[in-house]
Parts: sequence; C-alpha cells; structure tokens
Amino acid sequence: MSTVGGMEIEELQRNIRGALLLPGEPEYDEARKIWNAMIDKRPAMIVRCAGSADVRAAVNFARDHGLQLAVRGGGHNIAGSALVNDGLVIDLSRMRSVQVAPHEMRAWVEGGATLGDVDHEAQSYGLATPFGINSTTGVGGLTLGGGFGWLTRMYGLAIDNLVSADIVIANGERLHIDADSHPDLFWAIRGGGGNFGVVTTFEFALHAVGPMVTAGLIVFPFAQASSVLRKYRDYVEALDDNLSLWAVLRKAPPLPFLPAAVHGTDVVALSFFSPRPSEEVHAAIAEVRAFGEPVGEQVGAVPYTAWQQAFDPLLVPPARNYWKSHNFNKLSDAAIDVVIAYSGKLPSDQSEIFLGLLGGAANTHAPDEMAYPHRHALYAMNVHTRWLDPDEDAKCLAWAREFFKAAAPHAAGGVYINFLNEDESDRIADAYGPNYRRLKEIKAKYDGDNLFRSNQNIRPSP
Repeated sequence: MSTVGGMEIEELQRNIRGALLLPGEPEYDEARKIWNAMIDKRPAMIVRCAGSADVRAAVNFARDHGLQLAVRGGGHNIAGSALVNDGLVIDLSRMRSVQVAPHEMRAWVEGGATLGDVDHEAQSYGLATPFGINSTTGVGGLTLGGGFGWLTRMYGLAIDNLVSADIVIANGERLHIDADSHPDLFWAIRGGGGNFGVVTTFEFALHAVGPMVTAGLIVFPFAQASSVLRKYRDYVEALDDNLSLWAVLRKAPPLPFLPAAVHGTDVVALSFFSPRPSEEVHAAIAEVRAFGEPVGEQVGAVPYTAWQQAFDPLLVPPARNYWKSHNFNKLSDAAIDVVIAYSGKLPSDQSEIFLGLLGGAANTHAPDEMAYPHRHALYAMNVHTRWLDPDEDAKCLAWAREFFKAAAPHAAGGVYINFLNEDESDRIADAYGPNYRRLKEIKAKYDGDNLFRSNQNIRPSP
C-alpha cells in the first residue's frame, strides 16, 4: 500500500458528497462488517458514496495513490470481496434508489440497492424481475455474477433482464453501456463479476408478477430422502417453466407448521414456487406431496414480497459461512447417494445442502451470448456450511471440502461464480469455460492494470 498523507485524505473528503470513514472513527467498525463473519478485514479508508461522482472520485484516488480497491454493494459475497486490508473500499450501501416506470416495465436501480428494495418498489405495480432468494442480498453483486432465483425458469437470469448499465471504469470515466454502446463491456458484465468497474445504475426489464403467488414448503423425513430425491429428479426434468422446485437437506428449523418432535431432525424440504394462482397449480402440489409421506407442509397463496423474505431468518448475521458448489446438468443416482450420505452428517444445525433449480428460460440463451456460460446446467448445488463458534471452523470446513470432492465426479464441471470462496481462485476458469479467454481480453482493454481485482479475479491478457 502506498502511504497516503493527511492532506491527500482531506482532499478526497472535499471531493465527495458522502462520508469518508477511517480506522478509529465511530462508524468505521460497523461499516466494515459484512454478512460472512469469517471475513475480518481492516481497510485504510471506506468511502461511503452518495452518488456516481463520489464513485469516480474514489476510483481515481485509489488508482492514483496505488491503493488496493474493493467495492461493496450488499456485502453478501461469500468470499468477502467487499473488503480489502489496508486499501480503499467503495461503499455503495447509501446508493439504494429504485425508480420504476410501470408502463415501460423498466426499473433503474442504484448499485447499493438490495433485492428487498427492488421488490418493494416494483411490487407496488405488480412487477418483478428475476433475482435471488434472500431479500438482503445486494442487487449489484448478484446481477454481475448472473443472478438466479424463483423467477428464473419463467424469465431467465438477472443478466437476461439487464437492459443497460452505467459503470465507472478504471480510468474514472463513467460509461453508459448496452447492446449498442460498448457492447463488449456490456457482454462482460453479464456474468463477469466486478472485474470491469463499478456499476452505479442497472436498468432491468420487469414482468407482471404477483402481488400474490403460490409458494411454500413440503417437508419429508430424512429416512425418505433416497426415494424423494429420485422422484424429485425425474419430476423436474419435464417440469413446466411456470413452476420451480428446489430441494434442501438440513435440520428442520422450528417452523410453526412442523410438529415439535420434528424440530432439529434431519429433513428434506422441497420449496415450491409458481407465479400462478393456487387453484391452477393444485395438481402440481399434489404430485410433489406424493413423493413420500410429509411430516408437514405449508403451500398456498402468499405475497411475492413475503416469499422473497421467507428465508431471511435463516441467513441473518453474524454467522460464519463457507460454501462449496457444483453445477449439474442432471442428477445421477450416484450423485443423489453422495448428497444423502453427507447431509446425514451435517457439521452444524445451520448447515445445509441445496439444489437450486435452473432450466426453463435460463437455458434458452447460447453459452457465448453473455459472459455467464452455464446454459445447460439444470441445478446449481450449494453446500452451505454455517456455524457460530470459531472453534468449529476445522470441522465445518472439512465436511464441506470432503463433500465437494465426493460429488465432483458426478458434476458438470462448471460452477456459479457467485458461489466461489476466497480460496477457490483455481476454479475461475471453470466458472467461465469457453468465455474465459474473451473476458481476459476485455479486461485488458478496460482495466489493463487490474485495479478491480478484489473479486473472483479475471486477470487481463498480456
């Protein structure tokens, strides 16, 4: 890190409308907290931006003074890329404006907004765009990596609905990019992560969704896991695109519709979602229920915004989190057996294995149409290890890594970039497959000195 003197710091403060937070100041320690409690970094300064001019000033300052740079949106990235030791953090958390044009079915979203921010504004018009499953997740990081959730089978990934973006690149210039303006850069940010600059505004296409949808859980005992998962596998391979069904293996939380005797026991939970009214998907719910003998269920009409927040209580900070992930084009019997074997020995009460269902509209694009290449994947499997006590680190990490290794022979070989940990830089090429070379070339064009490297980094071509 270059030494930055008091005069330079004062100049930076004069050049921004937001706040400059330094070590030892009252808000500094709170500002450097992020979702994953395993990450404990101490930036030299945090620039809490109030607008794009602040972002430009911070990018220029970091570049000119040789400071390592990180960008924080929602702070949810598992690898902790929102922070950097001894460098400068561009904090977008105060830039959360969402503007909706209902007749045009468009939303303009600032880079620090969360999924909940967008849902709140868009749902007031009965509109939505495909995002993730936790309302406190940042729109920026999720979108730049691809972005999938409950609406993905109907309307594709978040990047499939990205119409344009405003981005501050390494030389401090702010560009408006879309399919016609800087199309190479627009191609790259749709899946290429935060490698190419700081997106200050996203423009999304919206779709008529809600306000009521059909969603909920059907929970089976772990003893039925083998039969339930095989029926699940066969069922989703021909599933209507207007339905989504995720599988989660974990210990049952104390949900009110589950008997007390089930709380804390190993279960298989199937998360059912459809934007259609309950009466139109009654038969589909019955088919899923018939996979086994449920110990409890709650599926029916629910506000879309409520379903988007349904899993928030299971993901609140502070907790230590470690993920390992594979993509699957199909689930073989052998893959299911591995999932069952490791979900039967979870290292903590909060750990889980989930199969996020893709397919449908997400798989209608060519692998090279955008930076995100995984257009044949049907499942993104995430091994979500979560615990509170640092003394359990070794046990929890070992379980996740062992499961990942055991599942690898049955996987498709690719991985969703947003699920990569800090220690998985060797998998970045796998995340981009045939698009990796082009991404390196675009990186060299827009960020040849690799200023934006606190991420799942794409190094520029020579």
